[in-house]
Amino acid sequence: MTTSILHRITGGALYVGTLLVALWLIAAATSKETFDYVNWFFGTLIGRLILFGYTWALMLHMLGGIRHFIWDTGAALEKHTASKLAWATLVGSVVLTVAVWVVGLIVRGGWA
Repeated sequence: MTTSILHRITGGALYVGTLLVALWLIAAATSKETFDYVNWFFGTLIGRLILFGYTWALMLHMLGGIRHFIWDTGAALEKHTASKLAWATLVGSVVLTVAVWVVGLIVRGGWA
């Protein structure tokens, strides 16, 4: 039940995150000053927390979709297996989020 609720919440959060991506693209198309301001905001602590949350929501929602696809095949419907799959979805989303950010920081050259 909890993962079902989280799947719905992350779906809604992805709408907001996608608007932020659109804002960034619009800023890039508008002017250097606007783009610099949006980049500055995303570089602040609150901006990075928002981006981290967006990444986690994307990973959890993706893995939740894969979980539902598995269920659509008729597999993993037993209560014990479904609970393990729910935990795997949650843990996997955290691991993938951290992995994405680590790779991003390595490619970018750190926090600066």
